[in-house]
Amino acid sequence: AVVSSCEKGGQWDKALGLLAEIALAHVELNTITCSAAVSACQKGGQWAKALGLLVEMSSACVEWDTILYNTAVSACEMGGQQGQALCVLAKMASAALGMSQRVGALDEVE
Repeated sequence: AVVSSCEKGGQWDKALGLLAEIALAHVELNTITCSAAVSACQKGGQWAKALGLLVEMSSACVEWDTILYNTAVSACEMGGQQGQALCVLAKMASAALGMSQRVGALDEVE
């Protein structure tokens, strides 16, 4: 909730600081909290920070959702980083393909 407040207030630096404190306290990060921080970065024009956070999320095994992908693409777009936006879209497509392949494999087992 606090990170979400930072998002609404455009305080990306505070949102990232709170995430760092959460990690130091060994509290597991989740998609909603990280998504709010990425959105705060996007609203603050900090596309590089948003993408950096996505890398950290992957390292912490936090699952990305559609909202998170869209926010990351928007952050890149706002920062004039169309190439980075395309990379995020490619990751999204790859993740969707991997998911459909796993579901297909489960269907074959049944």
